[in-house]
Amino acid sequence: MNAVSSASADSLRAALAAVLDGLPPNRAAQAVERLIANYRGTTPTDAPVLRDRSDVAAYAAYRMPATFEAVRGALDALRAAAPDWEPRTHTDVGGGTGAASWAVAEAWEEAPPRTTVLDWAEPALALGRELAAGVFDAEWRRERIGAALSLPEADLVTVSYVLKELTEADRTALVAEAARAAQAVVIVEPGTPDGYERIIAARTRLIDAGFTVAAPCPHSGACPIVPGTDWCHFSARVSRSSLHRKVKGGSLPYEDEKFAYVAAVRFPVTPAPSRVIRRPQIRKGQVLLELCGPEGLGRDTVTKRHGPLYKQARDAEWGDSWPPEEEELGDR
Repeated sequence: MNAVSSASADSLRAALAAVLDGLPPNRAAQAVERLIANYRGTTPTDAPVLRDRSDVAAYAAYRMPATFEAVRGALDALRAAAPDWEPRTHTDVGGGTGAASWAVAEAWEEAPPRTTVLDWAEPALALGRELAAGVFDAEWRRERIGAALSLPEADLVTVSYVLKELTEADRTALVAEAARAAQAVVIVEPGTPDGYERIIAARTRLIDAGFTVAAPCPHSGACPIVPGTDWCHFSARVSRSSLHRKVKGGSLPYEDEKFAYVAAVRFPVTPAPSRVIRRPQIRKGQVLLELCGPEGLGRDTVTKRHGPLYKQARDAEWGDSWPPEEEELGDR
């Protein structure tokens, strides 16, 4: 179906503001605080945590923009590695209110794929359906997310902020099922050491199933980070709503969502030559870039004598491919 309005960060925030209208701010903040405490627990859950519309509306307003931006970052990297690939079908596993589906609809806005959102919380699915009405077409289906889940075949499967909620056995089964059903799998988790560990485990299973890593890694070999010494993660800038400021305090109009991800595919891709894995350090006359490349971890120091490359390095962001393509240098 042709979208009536675009699936963008701005349109998502507007839709969320509309569903929060009439919900007392204190009640919304209390719901978010309770749900954050629940989600930060260490016990995986096999039952919906979002109990009713108030819970769902408050938590969606709080978390959907951040999830959207994180998934958008992962999809941007996938599209850079496979610029001519366009998914026609998409399954959003554990999608809840559909943040990842909004990001997918935005990424391929000229021809959004047919999307199926699967989740076990009916109130989340109902709100997701309401938010997406007139923006993109999707089927919202209640399913238990776990070892027994059978996925429809799809070009793209996304699994965002779901693995932490599952037992290890269910995680293993879900990744295996995604690999069976999809041509491309994008998995996003919080940018924490344990989130990175879940991503690495999923990455290994996808490679074992015959997938090629499209992003963020510039290769499909073993991660060069020594376990327990560091973790690979990235950052997405998120505009803060009044609800964010009320719950978290502070006055900044934005926050940075830290996330870890893997995008893996069954078709030819051109991964980044290397990836900027830390925020670039800009110093007088030079830029220090921490990189992950096919040969492992390294650092590139770019100075003024590098000419156009120096200007590109000053504009480089955490998560970018490096070095830029020749035509990009010629544009400067």
